[in-house]
Amino acid sequence: MKYILLMSGTKTGVDAYRAWSKNDIDAHRTVLTSLNRELAASGEFVATQGLAAPHEAKVVRGLQEGVPITDGIFPESKEFLLGYWIVDVATPERAYEIAGRIAVAPGPGGVATNMPIEVRQFAIHAPAGTES
Repeated sequence: MKYILLMSGTKTGVDAYRAWSKNDIDAHRTVLTSLNRELAASGEFVATQGLAAPHEAKVVRGLQEGVPITDGIFPESKEFLLGYWIVDVATPERAYEIAGRIAVAPGPGGVATNMPIEVRQFAIHAPAGTES
């Protein structure tokens, strides 16, 4: 079963992260990199990617004369998507376990960040022609 693990945050949270010491940032990244390697070795890793800042995003609402209609920059919101992991695991509990490990990656002074990670299973559709 494939799951996407979504890491969201706020501008305040991102600004705070940018103020962390180099050692704290390195420790945080080391834990997440180690987890990614472990997932790759177990065959559960599919992909991970951080995303550009929200001010670089656009919202597309359709086409007008073949040209995308955009609403300018991403609308202001309290939270925005920071990045994701895609994993292919045997059970939902395994996806929750991985998300929990991401959530407790260390912050300043080694204290767990407890970043909320949304876990969503990919939709499962019956192969074409098999619907009843």
